[in-house]
Parts: sequence; structure tokens; C-alpha cells
Amino acid sequence: MVASPASVLVVDDEELNRDGLARRLQRHDYEVVTARSGREAIELLGGRRFDLVLLDIMMPGMNGLEVLKFLRRVDSLLDLPIIMVTAKGESEDIVEALELGANDYVTKPLDFPVALARIRTQLALRRAVAQVKELEGKLDAHNRELCEATEGLEAANDRHGREVEAAARAQRAFLPSLPPEVPGAQFAWAFEPCDRLAGDYLNVFRLGDRHAGLCVLDVADHGVVAALLSVVLSQVLARVAAGCGTSVRPPAEVVARLARELSPEATAGHTFSLLYGVLALDTGEFRFVSAGHPGPILLTGDEPPAKLEVTGFPVGVRGNEYTEQAVVLKPGDRLVLYSDGLTGVRNAEGEHFGTRRFLAALEESRRTTPADALGGLVRAIEGWRGGVPRQDDISVLLVERREVTP
Repeated sequence: MVASPASVLVVDDEELNRDGLARRLQRHDYEVVTARSGREAIELLGGRRFDLVLLDIMMPGMNGLEVLKFLRRVDSLLDLPIIMVTAKGESEDIVEALELGANDYVTKPLDFPVALARIRTQLALRRAVAQVKELEGKLDAHNRELCEATEGLEAANDRHGREVEAAARAQRAFLPSLPPEVPGAQFAWAFEPCDRLAGDYLNVFRLGDRHAGLCVLDVADHGVVAALLSVVLSQVLARVAAGCGTSVRPPAEVVARLARELSPEATAGHTFSLLYGVLALDTGEFRFVSAGHPGPILLTGDEPPAKLEVTGFPVGVRGNEYTEQAVVLKPGDRLVLYSDGLTGVRNAEGEHFGTRRFLAALEESRRTTPADALGGLVRAIEGWRGGVPRQDDISVLLVERREVTP
């Protein structure tokens, strides 16, 4: 069965902008409807469902911010993604739009490839969330069936397995899309859930031309809800980190904003730990914050690997004051971010893999490529574990500073 094209509502009072953007989106197989005013947009949205709205801020009569405020009374960020369109330099409007519930923004004149990428990201997130919600409904139905009768238990388990596997594929689809190598840095990562769905997550994303955001997070649970939260948290963090204009938000501000935005209702009462930092690709400076997460490992020169000490409580445990730290990576230096599931792996005797073995594995592979280094680390962990089932997810992200060539 061929999926129907995603429907997009383009709202702009300028006919040239409105129709030009509609034609370009139609060439990429989107179903596009246009509105010339805020009131016309609200009328259209009242009569049918759209998958995404591109909403101009500056319009006569009812402006885009007023339309956004009205729409958020009805639909959440996940139910109806809204991308604001604004002129460059209108940072106050951008900030207000994000606080009112906009998912993202683009600036005029539109860079169409950038706009298209942001549209695809929001639609992909919406589809993933819809798949997981559908899965939760099916799992609830299956649980009721199992309580009512034991007949067909094997068939029900098979269906359950297939659906969880589909959710796992959707979760993996949101792993970092940044190329393994960019000017100034090379990345590698390993993501090993203890079950098919993970409460861990990691991400690497560009912040303008000269910076990259790096994060590893760990939701304090497993299963469908934790997996959904891990994906959503990663995407919300990337959106908050993007800030507005050309400036890059400091990590402490990003984590504090994330903590304020996430109510207990939004996180289903879950807490999560997080290590988030910003790498300057030209200078090698890495500024970071830990919210109850293990500190990164630094490999520099011929010095032995060193764990950077951090402080901070998980998001959702107490206040949102976070201490920012910094380290400068020279060409050839490496930094490793990881979840505590890595050091917590147990062998048959119940002994943890631990920090000492972790550092030794990194030291042994420091002359190999980042990808080979992580491959060696995973093999060391698996050899230690033997046949003992994993008790926690493993996420590890490695960045190596590279010389920036003119």
C-alpha cells in the first residue's frame, strides 16, 4: 500500500512567497494548501487535518503569533508541527514563537534545502511518535486479551514482538544523521539496547557552521514509554540548543531551558540524566554540562585516559542550576561520552566491567580509528559479559579533534 503524501498548509499574505513555496514543495510530493491570512488558516484547519503548518509571523490583521497561540489550545507540538517563517534579525519574535509552542523556525529569504530538511525532520518525528502511540494502544489491547484467555498466547507474543521491533527501528532512525567526519572533527558511536527498545539515546547535530552539539541521555526506565521519551527528549534538546540567529546557546542555558519546558506530565513522571556539550570545530573547545550523568573521558597526547569529574542532579530530581565546564581538544585528542550502563555490565561472577577496564580498553585502541576504537570497546565488554544478559542499555559517543585545513 502506497502511503499518501504529507499535507502541508502554507500561510503567507504575500502571494509570490506563498505560491512559490507551494510549487517547490509539490515537486517533492507534498500535498500543499495555501492560506493568505491567519483567519483563513484557522478556517482551513477547522475543516480538515494537516500534517504540518508553515506559518508566516508578519501578516496584517491576525499575525502568525496570534494564530500559533490559538492553534496550541487545540493541538500539541506532536499532534500538529508548526514551523514559523520570519525575517532575519527578528529574534524577539522567534523567542516568543518557541515559547508559545512552535516546533521550529526558518528565516526569509528562505533557503529552500534548509526549510525542506526541517520539514522532513518534523514530519519524521510526528510519524515516529504516531507509530509508538499506535504500538502502545496495540500492546494495551494485547495485554487485555492475554488476561481474558490464554489461547493464542504464542501468536499474540509474535505480534507483540513484531510491533516492538517496528518501534525499535523507528527509534534507531533518529540516531545521529551528522556525517561521521566534518571539518574539525570525526565521530563514532555505539548504541546497544539491553532489550529491543532503549531508554538511552545519543545525538550529534550541527549548530551553524562552526559548532556541533553532542549529547548522551538516559531515561530512568525501559520499555515503550522510556524509548518514546528518549527520542522526543533528544529532538527537543536539539531544537532548544539551536537558539535563534547565529549565536549558540551555552550548554548550561540549554539544559536549564529543557528542564523548565518538561513538566512531569510531559515526561510521565520519569527523570533522566544527560550530558550535553558544544564543540567548537575551529578551536576544539568543548563546553559541557552534566545533569546527573557520568563525566566524559579525555584522551590527550600520550597521557593516560582521564575521567573528567562532574556534578549535577538528573533532570526532574530538583532545581535547574547546572555548572558549565570546558576542555580544549588539540588535534588528535579524543573525548568519550557514555551512559553508566557501559561500566555497569556484569560478568558471570557478578563483577562490574567498571571504569578501570573501560579506560584500559580506550588506551589499548587509541591508535586506531574512532570507529575501530568503539568496535574494540564493544568486543571487550561482550567478552567480559559472556552469556550474562545485559541489565542496562549501552550508549557511547566518541569525538576526535582533527586539524582544520584551509
